Amino acid sequence: MYQAQPPLEFIAPKYNRYFLRLTHLLLPLWMRAQTSLTKVEAENVETLVDLYRQFQGGKIRFMLAFRHPKTDDPIALGYLFSRIVPSVARSKGIKFTAPIHAHCIYDRGIPLWAGAHIGWILQHLGGTPIQRGKADWTGLKSARDLFANGEFPMAAAPEGATNGLSEIVSPLEPGISQMAFWCVEDLQKAGRTEQVVILPVGIKYTYVTEPWGAINDLLTELEVKSGLNSYELVETRLIASVRSEELTSSTQHSELSTHHSLYARLLRLAEHLLSIMETFYTKFYHSKLPANDGAVPSDKNEAIAARLRALLNVILQVAEDFFKLQPKGSLSDRCRRVEQAGWNCIFREDFKDTKALSVVEKGLGNRAALEANMRMWHMRVVESFVAVTGHYVQENPTPERFAETLLILWEMVTRIIESDTQRRPNLGKQEAHITIGQPISVSDRYPAYKSNRQGAKLAVADLTKDLQVSLEELI
Repeated sequence: MYQAQPPLEFIAPKYNRYFLRLTHLLLPLWMRAQTSLTKVEAENVETLVDLYRQFQGGKIRFMLAFRHPKTDDPIALGYLFSRIVPSVARSKGIKFTAPIHAHCIYDRGIPLWAGAHIGWILQHLGGTPIQRGKADWTGLKSARDLFANGEFPMAAAPEGATNGLSEIVSPLEPGISQMAFWCVEDLQKAGRTEQVVILPVGIKYTYVTEPWGAINDLLTELEVKSGLNSYELVETRLIASVRSEELTSSTQHSELSTHHSLYARLLRLAEHLLSIMETFYTKFYHSKLPANDGAVPSDKNEAIAARLRALLNVILQVAEDFFKLQPKGSLSDRCRRVEQAGWNCIFREDFKDTKALSVVEKGLGNRAALEANMRMWHMRVVESFVAVTGHYVQENPTPERFAETLLILWEMVTRIIESDTQRRPNLGKQEAHITIGQPISVSDRYPAYKSNRQGAKLAVADLTKDLQVSLEELI
């Protein structure tokens, strides 16, 4: 990412049934070795079993639209396909004629940060990539063809990216809804009668044992790295009185007191980091934060949320100004445009034949790539916080919400100190809870979609809105 390169190539799906079998066989071992997951549970699996039965009977085409809180989601879904669905099907006397699997749509950037081997794995599991920040016609054509003609149903995350929060659904991107209507269109053109549905799938994570001790340790680490002085640290530690061995034997009253004191430390850390970042961007990037005109929210959480929203906008503008982009749409939309603008500087059409370039041209290309990557760094900071509300922990101070919020702060601090290769902290063993929602018929909505251009836009927007509500109801 620090050098100019030829354009990103499309990674064509090459489903290999033998590799899928091997993946299913080794999945439990991989889950234990590479993730914090110890168990995967699922509710309403009968609905999914019935959809697979109809799919294999040639009656429907469907897409699983799953929540995407963290990078372990594909592992949890793989366990659902390989273990849970076949077990429920057997209990109901249903026999499937093919492995239970799905063609996934994944971000083309994943092999860039996760490694080329991940791209190879996704490719041979029948996944198809897409570049989210532009009209990727090759990627869209591949996904569209798989939806209508693939051996398996489709699976995609309509949020577009992980948000790190199990109990907040980020605003959905309309691409999944549009693709579903295209599938209906393609089937009708081919004279086929299958119905098209979207299946909402919720994924939520809980800790096997409440990791208050690990939460305290990570909070202390972040306090130290962010420069909270020793007096403040001593003060907050005395208030919190948190040690993992004490937590396991504390009374309900002392636990409540501990949670309050941990939350006070979390707010203190958030305010401190906000101040550091505000100073940094106003001093070195000459950014202007909006004046509060004396109307400071009385609630500390609301005040932090307001400051965070203003800061994220300023940070993103630093990247947008460099790429000459107008700040339009949601934070997620703006992040995608910045990412694509950066990729255009790194993965270049004029670098297809590097042998034809002079050393000077290569050097200038590398300089442009380096600067683009540095500006994309600002976008990555914003990307980590797009779903943060400022009230997430306050509304329900569970260990899961504490941990998720702290891990988002850890990610920001890690990016700042340029330790992207540092492994994400493991705060404890977790269980994944998958909830299968109720199918949403896309075929029933198609008459409104095909009425006219305005009808198509409204149909896509309504389907996206209903899918958002369905995913939120699964939390």
